[in-house]
Amino acid sequence: MALGVILSSFLAALGQIGDRRFRRVLLLGVGLTVALLFGAYAAFLGLLQWVVGEEATLPLIGEVTWLDDLLTWSSVGVMIVLSVFLMVPVASAITSMFLEDVAEAVEDRHYPHLPPAGRTGLGDAVLDTLGFLGVIILANLLALALYAIFPPFALFIFWGMNGFLLGREYYTLAATRRVGRDQAQVLRRRHMPTIWVAGTLMAMPLSVPLLNLVIPIIGAATFTHIYHRLSR
Repeated sequence: MALGVILSSFLAALGQIGDRRFRRVLLLGVGLTVALLFGAYAAFLGLLQWVVGEEATLPLIGEVTWLDDLLTWSSVGVMIVLSVFLMVPVASAITSMFLEDVAEAVEDRHYPHLPPAGRTGLGDAVLDTLGFLGVIILANLLALALYAIFPPFALFIFWGMNGFLLGREYYTLAATRRVGRDQAQVLRRRHMPTIWVAGTLMAMPLSVPLLNLVIPIIGAATFTHIYHRLSR
């Protein structure tokens, strides 16, 4: 396992955090995530009010007019709780649509001798984002059961699971730009221990509010360095 490569790549990524292209990706990712969560909540609330209506009939009570208000306020609490768990994975997935800009910024500064890399088409980027979004949300929702069963290990489960997913995604992004998707998968399997450990390093700050929103960018930059240094 190339621990030296992980540490040096991480420090190099941190050293470039002020890059304007990094900031642009951060603002796009956070803005679109907030808009998506508000839109999802508005759609859910509208469906809830349509199903319940202004009046409802309860057994033994009869017609009530306050049920829709109760459900509305309850849904706010549920959405806040879900947002705590979903904000990071959703932001990570949406930001991944723009992470090629981060990888390009890293290569422009640290690997200027390389020829221009091929860019993923918009359609493929959207499909990759939707796939990653589905996997990471499903995994985090399923992990809630493990957190309840093994509460002392909840944090380690969170780190390990998200570390695997983030490492897999970001390494594939960095490698695909240079060698194509098929070869990227071969290299990912070859270096999986290093990739998982590096991904876990990215996942640890996910439990820190605000800092967790920067992780997709740091992750993409770190794994761009990891790809090039392991390729040597």
